[in-house]
Amino acid sequence: MNQTENFNQQAEEFRRRYNDVKQEIGKVIVGHDEIVHGVLTSMMIGGHCLLEGAPGLGKTLLVKTLAEALNLDFNRIQFTPDLMPADILGTNMIVESPDGRRSFEFQKGPLFTQICLADEINRATPKTQSALLETMQEGTVTVGGKRFELKKPFFVMATQNPIEQEGTYPLPEAQLDRFLFKLVVEYSGREELATIIDRTTKGYKVDTQQIMDGEEILKWQRLIREVIMADHLRDYIVRLILATHPGGPMAAEATNKYLRWGSSPRGAQTMALAAKVRALLDGRFNVSFEDVRRVFLPAMRHRVILNFEALAEGISTDQVLVEILDTTAQRTD
Repeated sequence: MNQTENFNQQAEEFRRRYNDVKQEIGKVIVGHDEIVHGVLTSMMIGGHCLLEGAPGLGKTLLVKTLAEALNLDFNRIQFTPDLMPADILGTNMIVESPDGRRSFEFQKGPLFTQICLADEINRATPKTQSALLETMQEGTVTVGGKRFELKKPFFVMATQNPIEQEGTYPLPEAQLDRFLFKLVVEYSGREELATIIDRTTKGYKVDTQQIMDGEEILKWQRLIREVIMADHLRDYIVRLILATHPGGPMAAEATNKYLRWGSSPRGAQTMALAAKVRALLDGRFNVSFEDVRRVFLPAMRHRVILNFEALAEGISTDQVLVEILDTTAQRTD
C-alpha cells in the first residue's frame, strides 16, 4: 500500500468514526447540527470551546452526552460569583495519619478531569476565571508551588448566557483567545421543537453508547496535523488574519470602520487545524478554500473587538467578519 492509499484509508476511517460519535449525540440532542460539529471539531484538534446561548437550549446536555459518547471523565462546575479558585483547582488540606501525625495533602478539585463543563463561566469573578488560564494552555495545575499534570486529552467546554448581564463578568481577552471556537446556540425550529416535546414528555430514554476513547482521540489529533495545506491556502489564512487588524496594510474597509482590535496568531492556528478537519470529513487529505471559509466565523468571532461606532450602530461581530471574508481575495497571484 503506497502512502496516498494509506492516507485515504485513514481519512475514511476518521470520517466514519467522527460520524459515529455525531450520530450517537444526535440520539439525545435534537438539531443544532453545526454546534455539535463545532464542538467535535474543537475536541479533535485538541482545544477548548465556548458555547453562547439563552438558557434551556441544551448546551449542558450536549457536553454531558459528548463525554458519555467519548468515554471520558466528566465534571461540571457551576460558576457563581462566590466561587473561588481553590474550589475548582483544589487545595492543600491537613490530614491526620493513624499514628496521630498531621501533614498537608493536596485534595484535587473538579478541574482534574478530561471534559470540564464550566457552566455560566461569565458569572464567576475574574480571579476565578483566570484560574483556568494555565489549565487551558498547558494542561497543568500549579498549587502551592507544585505542578500537577492533567490526564490527556483535556478539554474545557464553557457556556455563557448573553442575555442577562447583571452580576456577570466578561471573560478576559487572554482567556477568550484560548478557546478555539465560539459557537452561538440558536433557538430550535418548528420540527425540532416538536421532536423535543415528544422525547421529553413520553418517557423517551436513550442510553448513550461509548463510541470513542481518549487514546483514539489523541490518534486522530496526530492524523489531522498531517493533512496537507498548500502555500496559497496558508497565505489566504494569513491575509484573513491581517485583514482584521485595524490600520494595518491589509485591513478591510469594515475593519477600519468597526473594529478596535484584531485577531492574534491563535486565530490562524485554529483556522488551519479546523480546515484540516473539514478536509478529512470530505474525504480529502488536502485543504481547500471552502474549508477555510467554513471555519472562519467560529474561529474569529471571539478574537476581534468592536469599536464604539459598531456598538452605536448595532453592528454585530459576525456582520463585520462576513464582510471581511467577502472582501478578502482567495488568491493574489
